[in-house]
Amino acid sequence: MVIGPDAIAEAIKAGQQLDRVYIDTVRTKAFDNLKKLAAHHGIPVNYVPAAKLNSFNVTGHNGAIALISKIKYYDLQEVISLVVENGEVPLFLILDGITDIRNIGGIARTAFCSGVHAIIIPDKGVGALNEDAILTSAGALENIPVCRVNSLMKAVDDLHLNGIKVFASEMKAAKNVYECNLKEPCALIMGSEEKGIYPALLKICDEKLKIPMKGNFESLNVSVATGIILYEVMRQRGL
Repeated sequence: MVIGPDAIAEAIKAGQQLDRVYIDTVRTKAFDNLKKLAAHHGIPVNYVPAAKLNSFNVTGHNGAIALISKIKYYDLQEVISLVVENGEVPLFLILDGITDIRNIGGIARTAFCSGVHAIIIPDKGVGALNEDAILTSAGALENIPVCRVNSLMKAVDDLHLNGIKVFASEMKAAKNVYECNLKEPCALIMGSEEKGIYPALLKICDEKLKIPMKGNFESLNVSVATGIILYEVMRQRGL
């Protein structure tokens, strides 16, 4: 942890990667500059009651505590550029609204094993990539680049600008995954099992795909569904 607003600000300026910043709800205005600094560096800020801050069992926090990241976050454009420079066909995975760390861990394991170049997550609305998530991923989260972005909409725009096609996994899609051309540079968006993919995000995708199912059932577990699609990418690319 980094304790106190001044220490947190200095840590951010020094390049320390933070998982998130917790600020006392009654001191929101006093910490406007800290909030702006964190937002500029893509660090989530949570406003919490004093009881939450006190639960960390540290003194002298003065209304703000930050958690140091367990993993390293990468810049999306830098990863894209590196992949292209290496002569590889880009493959990215975008997680929208997936909060269960067991699913995130399972997805990370499959992503690493199937050659995904990076996992893209939003700075809010996703499960914390903490020790439990790393453990569930069998260490994959420490070995695959994770890009944390302020906006998934902006991330899709960046992917498009780099010539990367974006597919969305959607139960009601017209095309089966096996009918899509996944040999080209592409990214795959997976949404939560409860809400699916954010509608505005779904609209800007290039193509929607689904996994055909013989039984009349609501859906597959998101980790399992991700694995099926990623291994179809591998099959098509001849890996």
